[in-house]
Amino acid sequence: MHPQLSDGVYAQLEAAPPRRGFAYAVLLGLGALLIYLSFVSLGGFGSRLVLLGFGLVALYGAEKLRTATAGRLLLTDAGIEDGDGRVLVEWNNIKGVERGAFALKPSNGFTVHTRASMSREWAPGLWWRVGKRFGVGGVSAAGASKFMAEQIAFRLAQKPN
Repeated sequence: MHPQLSDGVYAQLEAAPPRRGFAYAVLLGLGALLIYLSFVSLGGFGSRLVLLGFGLVALYGAEKLRTATAGRLLLTDAGIEDGDGRVLVEWNNIKGVERGAFALKPSNGFTVHTRASMSREWAPGLWWRVGKRFGVGGVSAAGASKFMAEQIAFRLAQKPN
């Protein structure tokens, strides 16, 4: 028997407000600083254009992070879903979970290894998906990430091969 939070949801992961705010502020500050430097620098036109471009990319990244971390991840009977009900990784595709200190994983998170390759996708600060890896974490709380990883490992151990 698996513990349920509510109606088929075994674990839920959201962004931790202090971590989310800090990450957003850093990207916003970087973008603003690069744009400012593009106007006051003594370099040539090309270098000023590069600074402006990187500044705009940083501001775009800050906005993507803000919108992505407003969502959440759910561990359900279907697999790992986003808050809108879209299944990001199905249970029959999950091979294992890696959460050690030396694992290739996001900060405060874990990595799910899959059987088949998946399309590349990224929700900055919350999750990423590349090839046979699905990374969860970034600006999430460590306790909630650990609980979700343990629930995945528990369900995989209970599943007959």
